Amino acid sequence: MLRTALVTGGLILAGISACLGASDALMPGHEMGASTLTAWQNYALPDISLLRESGQSVALAPELNDGRPVVMNFIYTTCETSCPLSSATFSLFDQRLGGERDKVHLVSISIDPEQDTPARLRAYAKKFHAGPEWQFYTGTLAASVAAQKAFGAYRGDKMSHSPLTLMRAAPGKAWLRIEGFVTPDQLLMHYHELFASL
Repeated sequence: MLRTALVTGGLILAGISACLGASDALMPGHEMGASTLTAWQNYALPDISLLRESGQSVALAPELNDGRPVVMNFIYTTCETSCPLSSATFSLFDQRLGGERDKVHLVSISIDPEQDTPARLRAYAKKFHAGPEWQFYTGTLAASVAAQKAFGAYRGDKMSHSPLTLMRAAPGKAWLRIEGFVTPDQLLMHYHELFASL
């Protein structure tokens, strides 16, 4: 069931500056929290392998089914618009989890694996102060496309991608699909609501 959730956010440049550093400017006019669309979905995990930012090859399904709640997005490291905003949101959400952060698996999958080598993903992760609970994945183009298609994120071209966050409380549970620019506070609210419903 699809519903439109109006969010009160606004521009979160201060928070993003804290995540990226003052020298990393974002394109003006990108507002967080204008509106998001949320829906509950069930997804079949594809039988694919990806590369972590460490260079280790892993199967996607076991990565997502390790028992932890999953918060996931799709990014690419050379994106200058929505990906830095989405990654900054993840970074601030991770900080606000506080002592709960090591219980959550944050997942960012590259939609530009031909450019996004493990080394590039490590540099990107460092830029957003990612801890060990937040992992970045790349791999073959075919594997990336399969992952995107499995979660309804494939748009045919990296330039056509739109902000999407997916959240699941536990293996076997439905995923909360959040389309649009979600704020860190809204993401935290969804996270707590997800566990209150279990």
